[in-house]
Amino acid sequence: MKKKVLIITYYWPPSGGGGVMRWLKMSKFLPDLGWQPIIYTPENPDSSVTDESLIQEIHKDIVELKTPIWEPYHLYRKLSGTKSNTKFKAGYISEASSGNWKNKLSVFIRGNFLIPDPRRFWIRPSIKYLSNYLKKNKVDLIISTGPPHSMHLIALGLKKKFDIPWIADFRDPWTDIDFYSKLKLTTWADKKHHKLESEVLTKADYIVTVSPGCATDLEKIVQRKIEIINNGYDPQDFNFEKAELDKTFTISHFGAFNKDRNPISLWTALKEISENNIEFKSSLRIQLIGQTDDSVIDEIQKNNLTKNLILIEHLPHKKGLIQLSKSQVLLLPLNDSPNVKGILPGKMYEYLALHKPILAIGPTDADYAKIIKETSSGTPLDFKNIQGIKETVQNYFDLFQKNKLEIEPSSFEKYSRKNLAKEFIDLLQK
Repeated sequence: MKKKVLIITYYWPPSGGGGVMRWLKMSKFLPDLGWQPIIYTPENPDSSVTDESLIQEIHKDIVELKTPIWEPYHLYRKLSGTKSNTKFKAGYISEASSGNWKNKLSVFIRGNFLIPDPRRFWIRPSIKYLSNYLKKNKVDLIISTGPPHSMHLIALGLKKKFDIPWIADFRDPWTDIDFYSKLKLTTWADKKHHKLESEVLTKADYIVTVSPGCATDLEKIVQRKIEIINNGYDPQDFNFEKAELDKTFTISHFGAFNKDRNPISLWTALKEISENNIEFKSSLRIQLIGQTDDSVIDEIQKNNLTKNLILIEHLPHKKGLIQLSKSQVLLLPLNDSPNVKGILPGKMYEYLALHKPILAIGPTDADYAKIIKETSSGTPLDFKNIQGIKETVQNYFDLFQKNKLEIEPSSFEKYSRKNLAKEFIDLLQK
């Protein structure tokens, strides 16, 4: 008889993007480990990306529970003069916080009245719905995953009513997240965020996060052990015929590319190489797949690289990986923010599985850099190291011209989603 785990998540297919992947993939392997996932998720989320192809990856044994959610995004669209069908880009708070007065007002409202986030109106209805469900259906474990951290508050409400073990999974920080300082918080609101965060961190039976840096930050808030279970890659996503490589020197990025990740030094370096090397200039392709912030495109244009730019607004996940597999180099820009050392982008693990050199821009002593070095999968370079970026890109281009741009990553199989699902089970059995 399989044990049952209730997973409370805002992100679930047909929503797409990085927020979906951790528990879509994790739940895929749990049935073979003796656990039946019960997914609780909104039936009408205001997601930034849709990917219908991910529906096919939902395991046949999974039970889905869905209820309506009311989110105030339509009010934000009206206030900011945005079209009603506009999808919010990842990192929109950073952009809006420096925009016009309407945008700044909307950020103030978001930070001070929508605590912990705009999904707060789903907390009470969800606690009521799931309480009725749990009275009739036995569940052995509850997992809440955030952001949005309203999911943790739903689990907290259930914990007060039921004696069921609870894991709070922090895919990203709460008050340490990169945009927190841009929410224009009053003293009262800041205290409210911290109080709720502290209550979740105290009341959950286990706290799990994705990196050593995030674990250290959480341990500063609450004096207890924080477990680390990385994100990873699904080997089944890479069961496709090897695609023919691009004839051009293609540097590709896959996923949301927000303002805080804009690697200005890279665009400067590419401009300077192009000015001194006609072959490089004619061969270079900058391929950005997914939602790309206007600031990134503007910076590329400023550096006279517009003719080298290929923008692909969105691709289904598997098709995106196939497109990446044709590239010469994979770009991994990190958020230039105070908590950057603990950030491990989900796409990094899929980059590892593609066996392509990774050009990473961020602190060279951060968690992501340790994994890249450990797996011999690429080159981490500091945000402002223009000379280092130039030398690395030039070296990659020289190898590309000689048809010798190859890497063989090592020790990356431990980041398989199947192995990571087992780590969750092992955590419970401890």
